Amino acid sequence: MVLYQSRLKNFYDKEIVPNLIKKFGYHCVMKVPKLLKIVIHQGVGISVLDKKIMDFSIKEITDITGQKAITCYSKHDESGFKLRKGTPIGVKVTLRRVRMYEFLERLIIISLPRVRDFNGVKTSSFDGHGNYNMGIVEQIVYPEVNIDKIKKNMGMNITFVTSTNNDMEAKELLTLFGVPFKKK
Repeated sequence: MVLYQSRLKNFYDKEIVPNLIKKFGYHCVMKVPKLLKIVIHQGVGISVLDKKIMDFSIKEITDITGQKAITCYSKHDESGFKLRKGTPIGVKVTLRRVRMYEFLERLIIISLPRVRDFNGVKTSSFDGHGNYNMGIVEQIVYPEVNIDKIKKNMGMNITFVTSTNNDMEAKELLTLFGVPFKKK
């Protein structure tokens, strides 16, 4: 029985691993950095005023990722934002394995080129522990989103979590996957 394996996973096994071993001189294949998960998060603070926006946001993120999105709730009261503890304020999805690679492939090939005036993602968004964060201003860059049904234009944050603690190794990994970083 042959299980489905995404194109990017095959590319990682056959191309990226040997390139990283050659470049960084790893003595063991297990030391080669890998992509562990991708977390997509959308802050929906305006849902305090309109509850339907949260439902639309959950549906959009679910359609984009192919996995059911969960609601994030506030942890404490904040009077400046008219926020009570337990109020829904965000939506998130954590992608792993096959869905993660499929989302990454669609992001690189389809969605990022559709961003207006796109010339690459920032190289300064690494967190010092090998993880990369990027933001997308409008969700309409995804073909799964129906433009006519959008209630409010909201962006999202995407976090790439890698198995390395070194930003340089993580950047090389994402570059080999095809993430288009800005040229300096």
